[in-house]
Amino acid sequence: MFVGHVAVGLLARRAEPKISLGTWMLAVLAADFVAFPLLIVGVESFSGGRGAHIAYSHSLLMDILWAALFASLYYCARRNRRAAWLLFAAVLSHWLLDVVSHRPDMPLAPGVPAVFGLGLWNSFPATLIVEGGFWLFGIALYVRATRPARRSGVFGFWIGSGLLGLSWYNNVTRGMEPKPVKAGTGGLIFFSLIVAWGYWMNRARPVSAARPG
Repeated sequence: MFVGHVAVGLLARRAEPKISLGTWMLAVLAADFVAFPLLIVGVESFSGGRGAHIAYSHSLLMDILWAALFASLYYCARRNRRAAWLLFAAVLSHWLLDVVSHRPDMPLAPGVPAVFGLGLWNSFPATLIVEGGFWLFGIALYVRATRPARRSGVFGFWIGSGLLGLSWYNNVTRGMEPKPVKAGTGGLIFFSLIVAWGYWMNRARPVSAARPG
């Protein structure tokens, strides 16, 4: 998934406003931030179907490890146990959503041959309905829970959401960039912009309730 992960970040921000939207985005996309450098150096490959090798970034065991590391770093910085556990769940949600969308190429652990995937991406209409619907659901609930503190909270949010939706549609219709270095570099830049957008919107469009964000 792509916007499905971002939708989890939007929903999580609504559920726990004390954590910045940018931090939520970093959490739900953490597995990809691990994968892109490995893709660049040739350790992992997204060469489709069962030919994909993503055990170090996207396997269940490693995602549990990344989730624990992410949550531990946050706890050390903020001393908020509840928030740390929620971030752990957000990082781990990446594997669960990818199992829904991927073909059978989601591993349990490095060196374990068993792979999983329900293959949502095999159906273009189903992808539009399921992931696209989840994306719109996340946007709708986030908009209801937040208010723009300045004009950028309106224009920045809707333009950013529109660009994310367009990028997702292009990815669904055209597939991933076949050149690994280009795909990894482009992915790091683009996903870093998503996180930056999250931190920007955290200030420009805070949660309506009078709680720190």
